Amino acid sequence: MTFKYFAYGSNMLSTRLLARCKSAERLCVAQARGFRVEFSKKSKDGSGKATLARAASAHCTEGVLFEIDISERDALDRFEEVGIGYDRIDDFRVETDAGPVVATTYMAKTNVRSLRPYDWYLALVIAGAVEHSICNSYVEILRANDYVPDPVQDRLTRGAGVIALQAAGYPDFRALLGVSTSGAAILTGGS
Repeated sequence: MTFKYFAYGSNMLSTRLLARCKSAERLCVAQARGFRVEFSKKSKDGSGKATLARAASAHCTEGVLFEIDISERDALDRFEEVGIGYDRIDDFRVETDAGPVVATTYMAKTNVRSLRPYDWYLALVIAGAVEHSICNSYVEILRANDYVPDPVQDRLTRGAGVIALQAAGYPDFRALLGVSTSGAAILTGGS
């Protein structure tokens, strides 16, 4: 048995999701209508992680629909800190080119809108959108989010994120944020 999972944050990046759920297979790009992505879920490290927030019906959050073996759902729940950080929603409706699909996704229990994602985390989200050829205008919306550098360079979660980015072909994740290796901004967005 399997379940369909709608990823809209860092789990869009295949190398990230496969490190968590080895059976994950990409189905297609999907959209969550009436929602916007925010980086307002408070992480243990104090930064903002991605969550969905209700928005006008015309608004749309892009993401990726995966199929995952049901035996790995508990592991995904642990990574998403179900009951602490996120709630698992098993009847979440997304739109695909083939029509509507009911999937599982995760949404923050509470939102703190003053939070900012760490640079490496935002790069994971952008890399996932680029990997799955989500439209450039949406990638630019993601890139326009303010972020902060992670003050703890040897943080385990940062290390795992950077490894996932390197495995996906991004030796310097800052390029995804529109920053050159010299630190100068090369595209709009970010801070």
